[in-house]
Amino acid sequence: MARTRVRIPSLLALSAAAASLALATGCGSGTGSSAAAAPDAPAQAGKPRVVVTTTWEGALAKAAGARDVTVIVPQSVHHAPDYDPKPSDLAAVAQADFVLYAPFEPYAAKIKEAAGSKAKLVEVNLDNDPDKVKAEVDELGGLFGTADAATQWKAGFDSEYARLNQELKAAWPGGTSPTAVTQVFTAWSAKLAGATSVGTYGPEAVTPAQLAELAAKKPALVLDNAHMSTGTVLPDSGARQVEIVNYPGRDLDLLPVYRNAAAELRKAMGAS
Repeated sequence: MARTRVRIPSLLALSAAAASLALATGCGSGTGSSAAAAPDAPAQAGKPRVVVTTTWEGALAKAAGARDVTVIVPQSVHHAPDYDPKPSDLAAVAQADFVLYAPFEPYAAKIKEAAGSKAKLVEVNLDNDPDKVKAEVDELGGLFGTADAATQWKAGFDSEYARLNQELKAAWPGGTSPTAVTQVFTAWSAKLAGATSVGTYGPEAVTPAQLAELAAKKPALVLDNAHMSTGTVLPDSGARQVEIVNYPGRDLDLLPVYRNAAAELRKAMGAS
């Protein structure tokens, strides 16, 4: 499958988008696409060529102000670590100024080998916890020379996150924080909802002993990882299972990940 090439809007457009976040709908606005710069064209100041392994790293790069982002793993691949990079993918890496990857991705070694002497390899911590996201965006903005754009994005992110958090708290059944069991990579969604975490599981398969222990805590919610789901985690427990999606879409917009999670959580808590 072909790589996804995304051209990011100008800084002015980013500023306008940040100002309108409060009016945005649950579907993120697309960034659009345009012709990419020639592979041998020199990077301009503050306009680096960035190659990322997945849309998750790509969304962080975009949030930090990167305008030219190439994604290796197609967004249609449900479980990104299963993807095997093609020679053309690795050739694109060699033309990059920055290459973003996560250490748990099994093809990270190939990415490193293909990067060559020019590209700077950046190991990214993929976690949608808001503090960790903002720390990554800060770091990337400094590396890219786009710190102002990163700061603008963080301001819009804080505003949208606070709005979603307040809406979810208003949806608490009986006005009380719900209890939740989370997969290790979905703890951020419990935080978004203001839920009380009473246990975690994964990424390994849940053992019968773990099932018994988690079920005994009588959680109201099970926040499962849609990318690693093995079906109903706590059958017959009465808990409502919510499938949480971590990866952004083709538009590399991170905010819809939070909006979509919030929508699913409201449904699970019985909100209209």
